[in-house]
Amino acid sequence: MIRKVLIANRGEIACRIIRTCRRLGIVTVAVYSDADRDALHVSLADEALHIGPSPAAASYLCGDRIIDAALRTGADGIHPGYGFLSENPAFAEAVSAAGIRFIGPSPDAIRAMGLKDAAKALMEKAGVPVVPGYHGAEQDADFLAGEAARIGFPVLIKARAGGGGKGMRRVEDAASFKEALESAQREALAAFGDASCLIEKYVSHPRHIEIQVFGDNHGNVVHLFERDCSLQRRHQKVIEEAPAPGMPEDMRLAMGQAAVRAAQAIGYCGAGTIEFIADASERLRADRFWFMEMNTRLQVEHPVTEAITGVDLVEWQLRIASGEPLPRRQEELSIHGWAFEARLYAEDAERGFLPATGRLTHLDLPEHLARVDSGVRAGDRISPYYDPMIAKIMTRGADRVTALSALSTALAEVRATGVTTNATFLRRLTIQTDFAEGSPDTGFIDRHLAELTMMHPAPHDVVALAALLLAGALDQKKSNDPWDALSGFRLWSQAADFVSLEHRGHRLPVSFATRQVDGYEVVVDGKVSTLRVSHAGAAYVVEADGRSHTVHAVRGPRDVTIFRDGESWHFVLMDVLAGEDEAAAGGDRIVAPMPGQVKLMRTSPGATVVKGETLAVMEAMKMELTLSAPRDGTIADVLVSEGEQVLEGAVLLMLEPLPETEHG
Repeated sequence: MIRKVLIANRGEIACRIIRTCRRLGIVTVAVYSDADRDALHVSLADEALHIGPSPAAASYLCGDRIIDAALRTGADGIHPGYGFLSENPAFAEAVSAAGIRFIGPSPDAIRAMGLKDAAKALMEKAGVPVVPGYHGAEQDADFLAGEAARIGFPVLIKARAGGGGKGMRRVEDAASFKEALESAQREALAAFGDASCLIEKYVSHPRHIEIQVFGDNHGNVVHLFERDCSLQRRHQKVIEEAPAPGMPEDMRLAMGQAAVRAAQAIGYCGAGTIEFIADASERLRADRFWFMEMNTRLQVEHPVTEAITGVDLVEWQLRIASGEPLPRRQEELSIHGWAFEARLYAEDAERGFLPATGRLTHLDLPEHLARVDSGVRAGDRISPYYDPMIAKIMTRGADRVTALSALSTALAEVRATGVTTNATFLRRLTIQTDFAEGSPDTGFIDRHLAELTMMHPAPHDVVALAALLLAGALDQKKSNDPWDALSGFRLWSQAADFVSLEHRGHRLPVSFATRQVDGYEVVVDGKVSTLRVSHAGAAYVVEADGRSHTVHAVRGPRDVTIFRDGESWHFVLMDVLAGEDEAAAGGDRIVAPMPGQVKLMRTSPGATVVKGETLAVMEAMKMELTLSAPRDGTIADVLVSEGEQVLEGAVLLMLEPLPETEHG
């Protein structure tokens, strides 16, 4: 058995690997960049070595530094996790050449599946069904446009290297094909160093269903059944489940056998995933699924498979890499219950899922209700250098209804401040009627985006509670002076206090007066109500208009976030003597919404633009962000150039109104 493992990764997957190693008595070594010096995975590991600056290209993607760290610490195995170098055959070769075991497949297997076009050709030979499309080497834009027309729109442009939805675009018609191709090629080149793309037929009612496979060095291959990953946004998985809802037994058998054939065709050893696209237009059928790609590594969503099979997949990886045979035969594997996983990210769903950065000032995760895999703690910083995942939240139940209800309950218990999260969006997904009934597909979120990301106005009693908290009205008095008990006392007049709150860019004037013990009369925007507020442990019980709600509040020096029923609202205490913020130039500036690199600038000073027109494209946190004109106007100035790295809030462009037409 491997004695000491260096984990060539960070975040939640590094922490998750450490937990299994600790259970098996295996010593662990963490590596870290400047940004991760105080990260959770560093503190959990038995040893930790610094490997470079914050950008991944200067640290976690430097294979020679990682191998050197393994040699210096005496590690006899390297686990790559997922992402970074996990599917890099040159790294796997270098690890083996250094006399260290690579806890993953062989370099040849990684190469065989690393390029989607070659992988599809190999799968066809192995008798695995593949999606119709063009998988050749020709990359001329006119040629690919012709192939798209031959295949028939809509089509899907896909980067031939890598995965994770990078370099992928759906194209509805010939007119928009070339622009989409250019965008996909740019993103693919940035993410994988390879701009080549392939073209595939877009399936109209697609389900993304994948099979977990495992092979050993003794010629054995098994599958551990399917995961449904159809709930996606921009081709990124959001919620996964196992097994797949509505899966007929004959299709499960056919898909499992196809996945095993695919793994056997390349002599696969270790954990891998065969991803299929299924046509669900007439429900799931055994003759309506096609191979998309293989991920030659552990998947982010592997815990749902662990939940329904009772297998620790990381333990299997360690045993297989140590030369042991597979712990179980196919007939010894079966499905028990149902499981879900939701990916909690630092991102703002109401602002187009813009990744969020900053310090997690408060973090409560529902570990008493679910399995939570996380790589961060309260006080940690979500940096712009890496994927903004906070945690994976997994629930299990005897059936789908039970498991989904448990996930919804767990998500309602997430309380994070300092950065915006997608917790509310995820919980709304779990209670969306169509999804709850078991009808997911890859277009589901796009179809329901408005209801899932709708801004819910802060309820009157929530605003009132925020005002009372920020005004200090609910603070317990420490003095023994009886006069301090007369909260809000005024001689000859009615007691009243006033605060001004800011919520989502809007000011909310609130006045309140004490009416009885724990009772307040509160006026918000002219509406009067009476509240009673009491403590219930870490929560508050707010009674208003004959209804009682239990809420949680996380308070900062001048702000508070209220959590209730899976929703949250953030309020900032304003200075009532300050004037309105200057906003004259607000609409004339195009600013960077977060730190990143300017990839494309589509305009120049003096150019006339129309509302909605693309002005610039940024790359930040592994995704492209398109910045559009907020209104018609003329470009007054361009303050940055293509390729420039900018900070959040940096002004990129200045816009001015169109000149008025002169009348003679």
